[in-house]
Amino acid sequence: MSKRYSFTVVVVVAALLLAACSTPAPAAPTAAPKDTTPIKVGAIFDLTGATADVGTPYSEGLKGYVEWKNAAGGINGRKIDLLSADYAYKVDQSEALYSQYVGEKVVVFMGWGTGDTEALRPKIANDKIPFMSASYAAGLLDMSQAPYNFLIGTSYSDQGIIAVRWALDDWKKAGKSGTPKVAVIHHNSPFGQSPLEDTKKFAEANGVTFTSLPFPAGTDYTAELGRIQTFGANYVIIHTISSPTAVLMKNAKSLGLLDKMKFISLNWGADELFIKLAGDASEGVVGVLPFTPPTYRVPGHDDPDKFLKSKGGSLDEKGLHYSQGWWTMATMAEGIKKTLDANKPLTGENIKASLESMQNFETGGITAPISFSATSHKGNSSTRLYQVKSGKWAQISDFVQAK
Repeated sequence: MSKRYSFTVVVVVAALLLAACSTPAPAAPTAAPKDTTPIKVGAIFDLTGATADVGTPYSEGLKGYVEWKNAAGGINGRKIDLLSADYAYKVDQSEALYSQYVGEKVVVFMGWGTGDTEALRPKIANDKIPFMSASYAAGLLDMSQAPYNFLIGTSYSDQGIIAVRWALDDWKKAGKSGTPKVAVIHHNSPFGQSPLEDTKKFAEANGVTFTSLPFPAGTDYTAELGRIQTFGANYVIIHTISSPTAVLMKNAKSLGLLDKMKFISLNWGADELFIKLAGDASEGVVGVLPFTPPTYRVPGHDDPDKFLKSKGGSLDEKGLHYSQGWWTMATMAEGIKKTLDANKPLTGENIKASLESMQNFETGGITAPISFSATSHKGNSSTRLYQVKSGKWAQISDFVQAK
């Protein structure tokens, strides 16, 4: 009986083992195929219009970042498909190109000037397209009117306030009593007019006597400098682009004004092109530069410089507007990456929310760290100041906050 029992147990166990071996193992779950669909980005540039001198290197920097990023695999394995064109600084052309690219399903848009960015503002809000441009007009920070616009550069208003703050500090350091007189000469456009109200308010609140006047059409500003001299300005804030800033400084030198008043340029007139065009008339000009020039090297210059050197160029040749375009696109790309990292669809609403969660995004010292929130799309309110010394922009301050 014991032998029969043992034999039966062996047979049963063998049968069970055979049954187990004959049952196929459950198949491992297959991973969903990785999405490699290109990410469509729309952009407009001024390559032939009124601001082409600064618009061209900015556009090259933005395009350079896209090429560099795509060569490294794109954003989470997805290449950037940049749809772009020259709109020649014409608002109607910007609107046509914007509508075209939105129709082609871009998920974000990279703009350029103040006039066109403000004109597009209602469409941007309606289409829910996250938008970054090279305009730093304070009106674009109105969350009720511009909920999808984001600024990474210090606003023109904050730049104007910082310029007045520097004038007040410089006046005190010179041991002078009372307060100085400040004149602003500006581009005659929405871009040029943007900082006037806030700058004037800050100046007058601090006892500064203030006036402003526009740049006229033409290539000589002797008459305007005469008005500024009659006003008795101690400091002149310039808010335009490189070429007219250079002409103004040459006129000021010929009139013997460089020893009588100090000149401070906001960002679009304070670059390498200005120094080249103005020559020795640029010496001593102070610049409010939200984007660090290559003459003061920071880590954020390394990647664009290496990229340009791989093509036989250099960042020293291209200048600060190149890295400005590069890091504007890099900031938008970070918002896209955060959305993909969260496994969310690339919709305008999701990318907006990702950008709004960005805190202290580092640009390697090109700008102050960038932070957005659901209640503010002002990336930063600080900038360093520089001064032309021996034909180069030299840093004269750490980051100064507009208060």
